[in-house]
Amino acid sequence: MTQPSPAGGTRAGSAPVAVIRIVAALAVLSAVTATFLDTATRSPIDPFNFFGFFTIQGNILLAVVLLITVLRRGRESPGLVLVRGAATSYIVVVGLVYNTLLTGLAGGVALPWANTVMHLLFPIYGLLDWLLVADRPPLPWRRLWLVLVYPLVWLIVVLVRGATDGWVPYPFLDPANGYGSVAVYVVIVAVAFLLSGALVWALSRVRLLGRR
Repeated sequence: MTQPSPAGGTRAGSAPVAVIRIVAALAVLSAVTATFLDTATRSPIDPFNFFGFFTIQGNILLAVVLLITVLRRGRESPGLVLVRGAATSYIVVVGLVYNTLLTGLAGGVALPWANTVMHLLFPIYGLLDWLLVADRPPLPWRRLWLVLVYPLVWLIVVLVRGATDGWVPYPFLDPANGYGSVAVYVVIVAVAFLLSGALVWALSRVRLLGRR
């Protein structure tokens, strides 16, 4: 039997929620690991390139954050809730960008199950977990800007690498397309993260499970 939180929602420390989060986190970490090992068997792998994809980083980040919420048994600090909100907004963008901009460019996928987990199932789960499990207080709108910090740092690193060693994780960030085109996509990506963050912030005020 789940226990209501003071706000009236199902606690992260309740057994069903904890089990589901552990299974989801382990599934996505297994998908990342399997993709890494499969890539390594086909060609020499550069960890900086493999882990340079925002898809990989976003999946790992949210999986780790969910495991931490389980370990803390619902006693989340305000900082952890902010990080989880940001990580949720990132995984939403991962799902949207891949399934709208990158699906036709991906070509043959070596591990379809892992690809599906990271680009479809986990983004859907991340959003549903945030929406349905009311174990988070309303996030302050004045902290929404924090959602942009991690993606902007990632973009800076990608642009520097693209201008130096020529490696970019996604075609639309390739300097060969012209920096004007890249700048447009950078703005689009930044707006996408901000809008996704605004959605997550707004959903933090929703209570769908465990309501008294």
